[in-house]
Amino acid sequence: MGQKQRSSSEADNEVKKRRRVGFSGVDSGVEAKDCITIYLVSSKEEFDAPESFVIHPVDLNSFFDDDGKIYGYEGLKITIWISSISFYAYADITFQSSSDRGKGVTDLKSALQTIFAETLVDSKDEFLQKYLADNDFVRTNISNGETLKHKAFKENICDSNQLTDSSTSTVEVVRLVAGNMATGQLYSHLIPLTLLLVDGSSPIDVTDSQWELYIVCQKKTDQQGEIQYRLTGFTAVYRFYHYPDDSRLRLSQILVLPPYQHKGYGRFLLEVLYDVAISENVFDFTVEEPLDHFQRVRTCVDALRLLRFGPIQNIVTKAVSLLKQEKLSKKAHCPRLLPPPSAIEDVRKSLKINKQQFLQCWEVLIYIGLNPVDKNMENFVSIILNRVKYDILGKDSGTSGKQLIEVPSDVDQEMSFVMFRSEANEASTVQMDDNQANQEEQLQKLVQERVKEIQLIAEKVTLHLGSSGLVVN
Repeated sequence: MGQKQRSSSEADNEVKKRRRVGFSGVDSGVEAKDCITIYLVSSKEEFDAPESFVIHPVDLNSFFDDDGKIYGYEGLKITIWISSISFYAYADITFQSSSDRGKGVTDLKSALQTIFAETLVDSKDEFLQKYLADNDFVRTNISNGETLKHKAFKENICDSNQLTDSSTSTVEVVRLVAGNMATGQLYSHLIPLTLLLVDGSSPIDVTDSQWELYIVCQKKTDQQGEIQYRLTGFTAVYRFYHYPDDSRLRLSQILVLPPYQHKGYGRFLLEVLYDVAISENVFDFTVEEPLDHFQRVRTCVDALRLLRFGPIQNIVTKAVSLLKQEKLSKKAHCPRLLPPPSAIEDVRKSLKINKQQFLQCWEVLIYIGLNPVDKNMENFVSIILNRVKYDILGKDSGTSGKQLIEVPSDVDQEMSFVMFRSEANEASTVQMDDNQANQEEQLQKLVQERVKEIQLIAEKVTLHLGSSGLVVN
């Protein structure tokens, strides 16, 4: 880690300027995100390029005290390079001056080590000559893993000079079980990128053998004829016990490195996880608090799998037929059009899709089945509205279930409601507002957002269906 300060003559001039005023202002600090730039590089050429692969952390400020600010520096600039070969990091720190102006002086090295730990390298030369050229790092640490699947990928990846490499490479997924040195070492090098790029993430316990890492590696042959391994992404999965003699797989973390995102690596990794779940006959496959983008990819993958799953085709067809035949908005009680319990169980047993995820996909399947959907859109929105009401208000908003209550708010009027659950015959301490206009407005907004999400996923699924030649009636 390099640290530089401007010349003493410049610092003396700054002191003289402050003396003319007689006092200096209280240090307002600088937000970490405004003075830190992070690059992901794989060569010295990329290290020297002004516009390499810039990565955008979800919340850099969270690593710097409570308010996310750095204090005690003027003209602070921190540049960090992370090797995509060995995942070591080097930081270059420059500033004009440093002094305590009422808020102390932030210990930058300590703060950066909370993110990068032992992967933070002090010497620039060592980083360039060793850690940016350690082509054996990934291969060595996955050598004892189990290779699960291969796939040929043809991709376009731009280097630091915006030159495009469109060569075909072989990509494989390797499973590593936690509890050994190699898995622990590899994961410890992936923690910084996980903390920076995955919202709400925290390190897993690499000593617990119930954890499994699934590593996506790109294999290419270099000019010397040697095979090079490049890690493009990974996921951490925990194997839970399920009574009486079963297990469940829960995906806890997943990350595709920025240069390889939106190229199919995440979808490929998810498909491999489902293959594992089916081949090992686990109870089901779940995801811990999925982020929106991943949930969208997951639903696309699952919807495609469900469209190829024969046992539910008749059930989807019947639901679609009902929507095409009746004007549901004029009925006193709009049906929820849920799949029967037997179908939910068949999907869990055969495809390892849990109930909650199946119900998410179910609405997408119905929307696709309504093609052309325009003349049936009113009916479709009616069943989405009915489902949202049920989820939020419960079977009967006046008795048991969840209730949506409007509350005063000076912060955001659009978010001025709370939800609570009351048991049957239980006296509630919160009274429902007689005027339900705001409740209805919030429900309509939730329905609109859900319908837009369904349309987006259905468009992607239909596009994939067209390219694969599968026809859905």
